[in-house]
Amino acid sequence: MITVKLFAVLKKLAGTDELNLPVPAGGTVADVISAISEMHPEVGKLISERKVMLSLNQESAEDQMAVKSGDELAVLPPFAGGSGEAPADVDQLVRVQEGPFDVNAEIELVKQASKGIGAIVTFLGIGRDHSKGKDIEGLTFEYYAGMAEKRLKQIREQAIRDFNLVECGIVHRFGDITLGEDIVLINAASSHRPEAFEACRWCIDELKRITPIWKKEFTPEGEVWVEEHP
Repeated sequence: MITVKLFAVLKKLAGTDELNLPVPAGGTVADVISAISEMHPEVGKLISERKVMLSLNQESAEDQMAVKSGDELAVLPPFAGGSGEAPADVDQLVRVQEGPFDVNAEIELVKQASKGIGAIVTFLGIGRDHSKGKDIEGLTFEYYAGMAEKRLKQIREQAIRDFNLVECGIVHRFGDITLGEDIVLINAASSHRPEAFEACRWCIDELKRITPIWKKEFTPEGEVWVEEHP
């Protein structure tokens, strides 16, 4: 059997967040897609129109890739928006967590990297009560565990490399968010402020673009999955 994981609006369309499908001999990702389409045509339509991404065992997937029993295929709607194993301290600097984080403590964690840090630029995303002309009563965030952390670590590594940062920390929450609460924090640390400003903005834009995290807004008219998040 192959496990198919569904997120955000796809989960709503299918009525479940996980499917377990038989793997045909010599089967491919395309065969699994066909099986999904038979069971849940609305999900299959989004896949065929290339409005979603596919991930096989947390790596980008193509239709012709072979699949085997025990594999995990994730179907990823548009996101609300390095190589090798990371050292343990990176798991503190870059993570996804359910509860609140302490902004000052996160800044201090980044500062511990070096006495050569001369500037830290911070981005703090907060749950707001109005968006695109609609009143917002509450928020919740869903994420693809494992892949989301991997993407955030890739963002950190590239920011350090491309912007000559000393260190970079990224924390994102999941689950229910009360309006006014903190959602995401980025701390970009460098020797001089220009690099930190540029890197911080790049990090949040890249986070929205490649990280499998989705936002649901609760409005007076009902629940809405949105494609971008703070």
